[in-house]
Amino acid sequence: MALNCGIVGLPNVGKSTIFSAITSAPAEAANYPFCTIDPNVGIVNVPDNRLYRIAEFIPPEKIIPATMEFVDIAGLVKGASEGEGLGNKFLSHIREVGIIAHIVRCFDDPDVVHVSGKVNPLEDIETITTELALADLDTVHKRLAKLEKQKKAHDKTQAKQAEITIPILERISKHLSTGQPARTLGLDKEELALISDLFLLTTKKQIYVCNVSEQDINKEDNTYVKQVKELAKTENADVLVLCGKLEAEIAALDNPEERKIFLEEAGLVEPALNQLIRAAYHTLGLRTFFTAGPKEVRAWTFPEGITAQKAAGIIHSDFEKGFIKAEVYHCEDLFTLGSEQKVKEAGKLRMEGRDYIVKDGDIMFFKFNV
Repeated sequence: MALNCGIVGLPNVGKSTIFSAITSAPAEAANYPFCTIDPNVGIVNVPDNRLYRIAEFIPPEKIIPATMEFVDIAGLVKGASEGEGLGNKFLSHIREVGIIAHIVRCFDDPDVVHVSGKVNPLEDIETITTELALADLDTVHKRLAKLEKQKKAHDKTQAKQAEITIPILERISKHLSTGQPARTLGLDKEELALISDLFLLTTKKQIYVCNVSEQDINKEDNTYVKQVKELAKTENADVLVLCGKLEAEIAALDNPEERKIFLEEAGLVEPALNQLIRAAYHTLGLRTFFTAGPKEVRAWTFPEGITAQKAAGIIHSDFEKGFIKAEVYHCEDLFTLGSEQKVKEAGKLRMEGRDYIVKDGDIMFFKFNV
């Protein structure tokens, strides 16, 4: 399944710099608002050492990691929901992503202009959240008007659907009117399914990314970061702290050894890209299974709780339609025992049916008939 992450925030918070760093793709960056109008898109490999370890035991012709798409969306400003700063165009780009990485400026620098004239992370977050909520409110009101007519329709199925959906949208409308995102309303899966075709911006899960200065990257007392973390707790959202400037310098190094040395000197364990992808996987409840053979060893992204038959469909729809069974064992068994043959001899390889719940790290071979 494809995973895409929209990078949003006010102008001049470091979005394009961070995008360029994590994707190693050049994005226009300048010290003035709206330098990014059309979104930049970068596709990166999902870092997973297990994939390469599997390839050591089952040597393939090629190794194919899972991928993640990042979309650098132009800076939003107050009034974006009403078209301010080309807001409507920018908001439409956000509707197309699966998760939002909200870049928040947590550094002071008089040489980098702040769109509102001062650094205040909570106000910045409130501005973005309010604009997204207002845009959603407009969408909800339009749908409510349509459903009120549908409720009176002769088609009983349509009328009943409208009666079920209207109270949900009224709750959402009331919540959005307070400036709160719909994701904090506590809607259940059934309710979210009923409104899924609205593609509400504030139902999307969000990660807060604090962009700090080089001096603050390893400090625990950044007041701005503390404020963001306190807010994130109320939303049960993940927070990632990085320095966009440092990440850009790391990304500019082509030599892996030089990158390693740079990271060590900066007091970092790994690039922020790895952390951001892990945070996205965690927030969305995503996991990884593998397929392995002489042609390729490949990683596949799947939502936690999926069945073997549904997992087969991630590879190809024919696999799901004609599913018979799946040969399954865990990658840790391969690492421990040393070969697929020894995994079989140890009785660790199992035949599983369509209802088997796939585990993170499973190595699977699907049998199907179409």
